[in-house]
Amino acid sequence: MAILEEVAKHYGTVPNYVGGQWVESSSREQLEVMNPALDEPIARVPLCGEEEVDQAVRAAQAAYPEWRETPPIERARYMFRLKKIMESNYERIARVITQENGKVIDEARGEVRRAIENVEVAAGITSLMMGYSLEEGAAAGIDEEAIREPLGVFAAICPFNFPAMVPFWFWPYAVACGNTFIVKPSEMVPVTQVKIFELIEEAGFPAGVVNMIHGGAETGRALAAHPGVDGISFVGSTPVARAVYALAGEHGKRAQCQGGAKNLLVVMPDADLRRAVPNILSSCFGTAGQRCLAGAIVVAVGDGYAQLQEDLVEAASRISVGYGLDESAQMGPVISKDSRQRILGYVEQGLAAGARLLLDGRRCRVPGYEKGYFVGPAIFDNVTPEMSIAQDEIFGPVLCLMRAESLEESIALINESPYGNAASIYTRDGRSAREFRHRADVGNVGINIGIPAPMAYFPFCGRKASFFGSLHGQTRDCIDFFTDRKVVITRWF
Repeated sequence: MAILEEVAKHYGTVPNYVGGQWVESSSREQLEVMNPALDEPIARVPLCGEEEVDQAVRAAQAAYPEWRETPPIERARYMFRLKKIMESNYERIARVITQENGKVIDEARGEVRRAIENVEVAAGITSLMMGYSLEEGAAAGIDEEAIREPLGVFAAICPFNFPAMVPFWFWPYAVACGNTFIVKPSEMVPVTQVKIFELIEEAGFPAGVVNMIHGGAETGRALAAHPGVDGISFVGSTPVARAVYALAGEHGKRAQCQGGAKNLLVVMPDADLRRAVPNILSSCFGTAGQRCLAGAIVVAVGDGYAQLQEDLVEAASRISVGYGLDESAQMGPVISKDSRQRILGYVEQGLAAGARLLLDGRRCRVPGYEKGYFVGPAIFDNVTPEMSIAQDEIFGPVLCLMRAESLEESIALINESPYGNAASIYTRDGRSAREFRHRADVGNVGINIGIPAPMAYFPFCGRKASFFGSLHGQTRDCIDFFTDRKVVITRWF
């Protein structure tokens, strides 16, 4: 009952944050923001059009000249203030994430922690933004140096699955470098960013330095095409990532676009299953499988398939599915009714293709939350590479089991996939691990780790259809993305 009372609050129509002011949108188009555990609205979000996008861009442009002239050490101090404020509001943000996204509270807390860590790293901008020089680099008496300069206005189009963390892959670095920024949260989960922007306002960032505008696909397109925006960061599905990358290129902008994934977890015969199985389940079913680092296919190499299958099914059947604010819940609902139906459709496709359903999550019901968008863990075996459940990004709690005769064969399965986000191996053999990390054509590799999520001081990588661009989110890649080098050659007579 206490949980229901806590989430009874309706946040109203969420406002934009433009030029240091909370601004009610003029758009008549609005969507309801649903609590996926309850199938009840908790807010309304406006779908802003080109005019409101232009207002946000103009506010960011107006703030840029003075912000650029602010010394990096002073810009860093805003990050230190924000970090302190976010720490004080850590639990509040996590609980809002659970209400509008559905993930369990511990996962939400971890997400907030990752957001804060990016603020901490960006606070080191005085070192990260340094250039380099060479005395008498061109000739005697002529010095040469390369300095980094900000570029102007940047924007991020963000996904629903990590409403707090993903914007922080980008904007703290852009702003610390001297740029100004616009965040467009997913229209499915806007409340988290509204609450975070209240903290950004409290930290005292100058008006127009960090802005937020709400909307859907058209809002994102308007940002990517606006002549006043110098670069776009995007995280979402591969088709949309490809489209945003192309649109940004058409308009002469920098772009870093993170796409979808189909991550393989390889289990060698010598793997320690006692430790590997819970780690695999966390990868595959954490956040209800709605993350780009989720394990989607487990490949058992050589002997041991039967034991691995038995252990996974037995352990997955004990996962507690429930409302995320219940501390005992281990997996929450998926984001929407449509998402639930799409996931259930893939289960049907797998059965029709001849895969065997070892664990059926289709009839998952949570007492007290019968209207929620819950899907229980599902596990298939007899899966072959050509099946849709083995090829497509399902983005839900569906795990496919496959066999391979050798490490070579398992690596071939990874490299033949159009995606290249992540892959993991479970082994006690250093030679196998080294071979895997050297030859797996993915951006993030896990060795006895099923969720190889880079810390804030490493880039969040990806390859092939999982990433479009050359510079990734987080740390030094972001510093390069949000600045340009200027070479200065000096002679004094």
